[in-house]
Amino acid sequence: MSCTIAANAQTAPYTLKREITGVQTNWHSLVLPNPMYQKLKPGFEDLRIFGVNGKDTVEVPYLLKQRGDQVSTQEIAFKQLNQSNANQVYYYTFQPSAATVINQINLNFKQENFDWKVNLEGSNDNQSWFTIVKDYRILSIKNQYTDYHFTRLNFPDAKYSYFRLAVKSNTQPELLATKILKADTVKGVFQNIKYQSYNIKNDAEHKETVIDINLTDPVPVSQLSLNAQSDFDFYRPFKIEYVTDSFKTDQGIRYNYMELYTGTISSLEKPVFTFPNTITSKLKITIQNNDNKPLRLSGLALKGNVYELIARFDDPKLPYALYYGNEKATAPSYEIDKFENKIPAGLSSLTIGEEQQNPAYTVKITKPLFENKAWLWVLMAVIIVLLGWFSFKMLRN
Repeated sequence: MSCTIAANAQTAPYTLKREITGVQTNWHSLVLPNPMYQKLKPGFEDLRIFGVNGKDTVEVPYLLKQRGDQVSTQEIAFKQLNQSNANQVYYYTFQPSAATVINQINLNFKQENFDWKVNLEGSNDNQSWFTIVKDYRILSIKNQYTDYHFTRLNFPDAKYSYFRLAVKSNTQPELLATKILKADTVKGVFQNIKYQSYNIKNDAEHKETVIDINLTDPVPVSQLSLNAQSDFDFYRPFKIEYVTDSFKTDQGIRYNYMELYTGTISSLEKPVFTFPNTITSKLKITIQNNDNKPLRLSGLALKGNVYELIARFDDPKLPYALYYGNEKATAPSYEIDKFENKIPAGLSSLTIGEEQQNPAYTVKITKPLFENKAWLWVLMAVIIVLLGWFSFKMLRN
């Protein structure tokens, strides 16, 4: 019995647990099940892995990883060789400092309002040119309603000694700055998010379209794809908000929202928007139409980054379980985060069981000071004596 008490002492503050199976080596990964998120503290401070070794409880150190896209960019040095024009086409030739792969060019023009088509070509001898992109549209609009520009060229990896940009324009572009980049993206691990329903409302009074999305459970969300169409090109400011809490009123349940993303939905760019991984059960999208006809919205898709634990099991033979549900818990501090480069690659994933109540959970109850009735009688007697003494003094005076 004493061994059981000792083993349970460390797990007692946690209300819930899930058995872990499949431990065979020292290092494994665990993907958190979606139903867990609504039971965890917002920062996962109450998440623990414990194993039982006789009368001892063994705590397993882990790293919590959010598997989002990892994007790195390298700016490539270059020099501009010349600038020329012919038949309302303006040419700019660039020579990278070394022949290297690039896949992105950022352009900055003095003009604030324009709509141009550009071609990009590559050459190794500055004589024979090969098309990289053709009729690529760049755009900038700035007025009282909109401040939007799309002047970044994205294209497949290209390696040439020279690059030539051709801008088709009725007026001479004033190119202020150019950046040539090599962008690399390590794809993250995403899961598709199911939603119960979404409701679209076109608000003519406020000149906006509002989309309310109800999710099945509170889960991490980090990407929205919106299928929007129009008979003409469009660029509308919009924002994404998520529910932080709710409250009851005479008119029903109301929600408090916090801003998650602001930007522009445009016919020029893919309507895929990425934002910090956020756990929520309800989203609201607001598209500002101004005096334009509302967009046709025919569907949406949500994705979220997977949260993964990378854990070190010093004794694979022990039984292990995930524990959580402790409001007073603080975030653990494990030294393995200082030696992350030594963690093996290609870890096998463990199986996490169904949620169950932790049988070792105990609640410390603070007993009332006067739980024993004898104390109450003593207190009443003292009060009666004090009242009698004060009354006697008053009568004498």
